[in-house]
Amino acid sequence: MIAITFALRAESSGLTAQLRNGKIDNQQIEIVHTGVGQKACERKMAEFLSRTRPNLLISAGFAGGVTEDLRAGDLILAENFSDRQLLSIAQRALAAQKVRTITLFTAESIIDSIAERNRIVKERGAAAIDMETEFIASACAAHGVRMLSLRVVSDTVHEPFPAPPAILFDIAKQNTNFLRLGAYLLAHPIAIPRLLRFSRQIARARKNLTDALISLIGAIDL
Repeated sequence: MIAITFALRAESSGLTAQLRNGKIDNQQIEIVHTGVGQKACERKMAEFLSRTRPNLLISAGFAGGVTEDLRAGDLILAENFSDRQLLSIAQRALAAQKVRTITLFTAESIIDSIAERNRIVKERGAAAIDMETEFIASACAAHGVRMLSLRVVSDTVHEPFPAPPAILFDIAKQNTNFLRLGAYLLAHPIAIPRLLRFSRQIARARKNLTDALISLIGAIDL
C-alpha cells in the first residue's frame, strides 16, 4: 500500500477523484490529511503509523517557492527528505513534467515576507518552503517507512498570497475564517481580483500535482 499525505483536502481533491475502490493503476492508495503545521502533523502521523505500515509514503501538497526561478505550478522533489531509490524513480517517471530536485525547508509558520524568504535561501540553501515535510520524514524514519517528498509550487515571490496569511488560514483552528476573510475583502477590495487569480493559480498547481502523482504511482513496483 502507498500512503500519500496532504495537509488539506484542497490539495488532495484532484487525486481523490481518481481513486477507484481505493486504488489507482492497481496500487492500493491511502490518503492521509495531516493538517497544517507541526502540532497537527505530528499528531496525525503518530496516529496513522501506529495502526498502519505502508510500503512507502509520498509526502505531497503545496509549497512556497523562495528562489527567483521557481513559478507556481512547478513540480519539486525534496532531495533532503527523500529516500534515494524512490527519488531516482520519481526523477525518471516525472522527467517529462520537468520536475525539479531541490532542497526543501520546513517552516514553523506561513512565510509571506520576501525578506524572510530571502533569508531562508541564504541560510538554508532552500528553494522552497512548506510546514509539514520535516515532521512527516521524522515519523517515517522512526517507523522504518521509506518516504518521497513531491510537492508543487503554489506561490512565489512574483506570485504571492492575495492577502495576509493569517487572514487566509487560521493554523490554530485549522480552517479559513470566511467572515474574517470577507471583512478583509470589503476593507481591501483591490484584493478581490488577486484572490481570483490566486484561486486559478492553485487549481493549476493542484492539477499538475495530481497528474504527477498518477504518473509516479504507475512507475512504482511494489
